[in-house]
Amino acid sequence: MRLQWVLLTCLLISVPFLAAEKDEFAEFEDFEEEFETGAAAAASEEDDGDSIEDVEVEVEDEEEEEPALEDIELAHDEEEFEGWDAKEPVVGNNKEVPRLTITKVPMHLRTNWDSYFLEMLMLAGLAVYFLNFVVGRSKNQRLANAWFSAHKTLLEENFSLVGDDGSKDVDPNAGLIKESENVFTLWCSGRSCCEGMLVELKLLKRQDLVAVISQIVRPITDQIQIRVNLTEMDSFVFCVAAKKTAQRLVKDMADISVFCPERRALEKMGVSQVFSLMNEIGEVSAALIDRRMIDALNKYSDLIDCIHVSDQFTGQKQPQEETGTATKLPEPAKVLICTFNLPTKQRTPQEAADTARPLMQLVFYLLERVRRFRLGKEAKAKAINNRQKAQEAFLKSTHAARAEAAAARREEKRRQEKERIMAEDDPEKQRRWEEKENKRQMKKKGPRMKQLKVKAI
Repeated sequence: MRLQWVLLTCLLISVPFLAAEKDEFAEFEDFEEEFETGAAAAASEEDDGDSIEDVEVEVEDEEEEEPALEDIELAHDEEEFEGWDAKEPVVGNNKEVPRLTITKVPMHLRTNWDSYFLEMLMLAGLAVYFLNFVVGRSKNQRLANAWFSAHKTLLEENFSLVGDDGSKDVDPNAGLIKESENVFTLWCSGRSCCEGMLVELKLLKRQDLVAVISQIVRPITDQIQIRVNLTEMDSFVFCVAAKKTAQRLVKDMADISVFCPERRALEKMGVSQVFSLMNEIGEVSAALIDRRMIDALNKYSDLIDCIHVSDQFTGQKQPQEETGTATKLPEPAKVLICTFNLPTKQRTPQEAADTARPLMQLVFYLLERVRRFRLGKEAKAKAINNRQKAQEAFLKSTHAARAEAAAARREEKRRQEKERIMAEDDPEKQRRWEEKENKRQMKKKGPRMKQLKVKAI
């Protein structure tokens, strides 16, 4: 990061130096102008002397050879001899060629570089961008490799396969998969109570100079997101997150916004005030937030961003137009998602990876706690009731959205029909359509009568 700041500073400092160089070249331009002025004056003096001599010669030639007048007039024809000086006559049969005076122009010691100021500035910017790309990509790669080497032993103790890339051939030496220059993934499988674990390293875009500059205005950090797909857990939604992250999760995540939108503080439980709790069932927080969890939250409050446990995880909220076309809730997943900040500021990649190692141990601890936890009878009934209400609310919202969309389509169809009829030159047809539309509007505004069927005894 320091090297990137140095490159950016060099680019900004180079601009005034280029302007100063432009002023230095201005002295050479003044020298050239003076030299050209002196050369032009000398040339004019020579021309004046030559013209006097030519006049004398012309007078003598006129006296001696009068028949050569035709040739002289032809030589003065500007259309016939373009580029010749009219003061330099062609004399009779001698056919004297006019003398051409070539001004001695001094050779430039240097090229006039101020004409290429913009090009040089662009080349300097491209050089800085390319150098930043190489340095940033290298640092991200070193961070990813350091994290994997620091956690490889721990991962191999908890999973039978570390680094599965989805191919048929199992490579025991497989490691991180490079998704882009700043995103690396790792898939682990082969453990009870879960299908597998996906680790995603979302590092800063150090290879992008524009992103580096934007981080000055809006600082962000490197993050590690760990998602465990569970096979054994009870019915509840639980989340502990930093306050800003909690506000975003309540707004964006579907399961949290439906089952536990209320945010509560954790000071009464002895947890740092930087965290907020979103919990569906009361006894879940008492079971999961034990002494070890409280110590970890207080000790790594700057590194823990979010801990999310849910059996109704469907990702982010669906847009309104997609919700109206759905007929049932998306298939929920049972997940444990942990998001941690990677402490890379003023630390080497290896030191940052070693600092994040206890957080991975916390993930495995929570995994065992969630697997063994079971709700009580009343809490279980409450959880089932909440899920039924969510399903009914979803169906009601989708029904209303579909009815609204159908009404909009009918109105659009009637509007097009009206435009088509009004465009025709048939007053009778237009009158019949207006009467039909008036009857429909009166029927729509009138009271609706229900028919009751009575069975005879």
